[in-house]
Amino acid sequence: MAGELLELIGISKAFPGVKALDQVTIRVRSATVHALMGENGAGKSTLLKCLFGIYAKDQGTISMDGQEVIIRSPKDALNYGIAMIHQEPNPVLDRSVAENFWLGRLPLKKIGPLRFVDQEMMERDTQHWLNEFAINTTPRTLLRELSVSQVQFLEIARAVSLNARVMIMDEPTSSLTSSEVERFFVIMQGLIKRGVAIVYISHKMDEILRIADDVSIMRDGTLVGTWPASELTTDLMVSRMVGRALSQRFPKRHTSPGEVVLSLKGVTSAKPRGLANVSLDLHRGEILGIGGLVGARRTELLETLFGLRAMAHGQIIIKGHIAHIHSPSDAIAHKIGFLTEDRRATGIIPLRSIVENTTLVGNSRYVSWGFWLKGPQRLIDCLKYIRELRIKTPNASTPIRNLSGGNQQKVLLARWLTTAPEILLLDEPTRGIDIGAKHEIYNLIGDLADQGKSIIMISSEMPELLGLADRIAVMCDGRLSGILAAKDATEAAIMRLSTQFAPASPTH
Repeated sequence: MAGELLELIGISKAFPGVKALDQVTIRVRSATVHALMGENGAGKSTLLKCLFGIYAKDQGTISMDGQEVIIRSPKDALNYGIAMIHQEPNPVLDRSVAENFWLGRLPLKKIGPLRFVDQEMMERDTQHWLNEFAINTTPRTLLRELSVSQVQFLEIARAVSLNARVMIMDEPTSSLTSSEVERFFVIMQGLIKRGVAIVYISHKMDEILRIADDVSIMRDGTLVGTWPASELTTDLMVSRMVGRALSQRFPKRHTSPGEVVLSLKGVTSAKPRGLANVSLDLHRGEILGIGGLVGARRTELLETLFGLRAMAHGQIIIKGHIAHIHSPSDAIAHKIGFLTEDRRATGIIPLRSIVENTTLVGNSRYVSWGFWLKGPQRLIDCLKYIRELRIKTPNASTPIRNLSGGNQQKVLLARWLTTAPEILLLDEPTRGIDIGAKHEIYNLIGDLADQGKSIIMISSEMPELLGLADRIAVMCDGRLSGILAAKDATEAAIMRLSTQFAPASPTH
């Protein structure tokens, strides 16, 4: 049996108004995968940020090989052989792949009395790891030109290149395709064989049961317990995470879709390799799922509808009238809201309060005398949605960055509800959210559809599409491959259409 490599003993951490960690003790064995599970807000990421030196713990000790170590910064952690892959990478978008790969440890070469960055070595070494992980880019490519999944794989490759003894992985597969996940698991097994201990956060139950040796479950900042993965089932993990059994994963619908409220007719992107001749209808009170693999241009479809991308050809028709949507303000005027895929990069304003984040889009409603914001009304509206969406927060003035991912997502949903939208575009609405928070988001989406809101929802999780959507439109390489009614939709049918490059005749 592998010996204990890492020990976190009695770790506590508090933020203003929030006890994030309360006397948490976890022991990690070498050459094992130790999964850390819990709802968003349970304290998992906070614990690992204390381990990696991003946060300063208030109490407790951290030991490696039985010796206490002092970690005040990520640099200290790296020096002790601890590396971290973050759930939401924050790269320097206007610098190259190689510069990001070597960020914080640039190699230097000496020429006479001077030292210069060894650009040639950087690019050579980076190319080696790009090849190793089959990342289809070059060392000189700017980060902003990479997809979300490519950036995530680059982070993984960078962490592996550090030869760490403990590797923290916070939702590392959230942006990867199934084939990329399989390749990643092979890499993990190689690390295990070298004696590396992997601390692994994931909300994907099947991943945990497949790859983990030990599982620690947290709830409300405390440790519920640690068990061998072989002794656990999905139902056991869920009940221990949320403190109750979830009676029904997806909500029952109480209404049926009505008349057509939105039609796309031959929508084609202005830029090459975008949308190509996409036509579909959306009905009142309908949840229309959008399926497809990474690169299918699903997000491009929603961004075009919201005025973030230009059309070369085609029409957007809302309630029987052609809608000229050239910007987000045009879309908002047509009662369209857009929940983006990456809440950190394009959603929340981290340092601002929940009130400010909630009322951001609808600010014009709160303006008096042309410039004065009506604070009391903003607070009233914010408190309404805190109550209705059950947002867990000390108060409305709390900075949104202090909330868990699931509660941040609820605030972003509340932001659009303040505008009284009739059409909601949801891009991966449960990405990086635990099963308890997912259950609440599913119920919110179902309630909104029952209220007559029309919803287009992208999801990379098959059960989510099959459980929520009235119909599923499947895309491949910017084209609509087909549309499946809920009764006809299966994972196999969706996958067949996801790889069908020749467009089929859509069913409206």
